Amino acid sequence: MTENASPVTFRSGLIAALPIVLGYFPIAFSFGVAATRTGLTGIEAVALSLLIYAGASQFLALTLFASGAPVLVAAFTLIAMNLRHLLYGPALMKQAGPEAGRSKAWAWAWGLTDEVFGQALGALTRGQRFSEAYMFGLGFAAYAAWVSGTAVGALAGGGALDAWPAVGAGLDFMLTALFLALLMSILSRAALPAILAAGVATVLGTVFWSGTTGILAGMITGALAGVVATRIRGEAAQ
Repeated sequence: MTENASPVTFRSGLIAALPIVLGYFPIAFSFGVAATRTGLTGIEAVALSLLIYAGASQFLALTLFASGAPVLVAAFTLIAMNLRHLLYGPALMKQAGPEAGRSKAWAWAWGLTDEVFGQALGALTRGQRFSEAYMFGLGFAAYAAWVSGTAVGALAGGGALDAWPAVGAGLDFMLTALFLALLMSILSRAALPAILAAGVATVLGTVFWSGTTGILAGMITGALAGVVATRIRGEAAQ
C-alpha cells in the first residue's frame, strides 16, 4: 500500500466525516420526530441513538414497538439486520495490512456504521495509511451527528415534518443515497462481481421474503462472490 504523505490524525478523521455528518444529522432529526410520534419521550428517543446507534434499523425498531412485537422478536430482528457489521472490522484490517495498529480496535470498531466503513475503506483504497486516531475522528463525528440530530428532532416533536411531506420522503432515502455515493467512490472492476451478486441477492430476497432476508442474502452472496472472484484471479495470475 502506498502511504499518503499527509498526517492522518483525529482532526483529519473529523474532516473526512463531514459528508457523513451532513447526511446523518437530518436523518437522525427525522428519527427523533418519528420516535416522539410513536409515543416515546425525548429521553427515550435519545437513549435509543446513544445505546443502539443502528441507523435505519432504529426506524424498524419503532415500527416493531408500535406494532406490539415482543421484545425478544424485536431484538433478534435488529441483530439479524446488523450482522453485516461483524465483517467491517476484519475487512478494514485486511485492507490496511499487517502494519496497522490493533491496540484500540475494540473501541473504534464500535463506530463502524455502513457509511463510516465505506469512507474508511475508500481512504485505504486510495493509498492513505491506516490510523486509529483517524478512525476515532471519523466514528466520533458520525456518532455525535446522529445523537445530536435525534435530540433536536425529539425536541421539535412528532408533528415537526407534517407541513413538509416532500422533505420527510426525501429524508427516508438519504441514508441509502449517502451509502451509494460512498460505494461508488471505491468501485473497481475487481469488486464489481461481488457488488453485482450482492445487489441481485438483496433485491430478490427483499421482493420474495423481507428486507431483513434481503440484507442477509446480499451479505452472504457478496462475500461468497468475492471469495470466488479472488480465487479465480489468483489462479489466473499463476
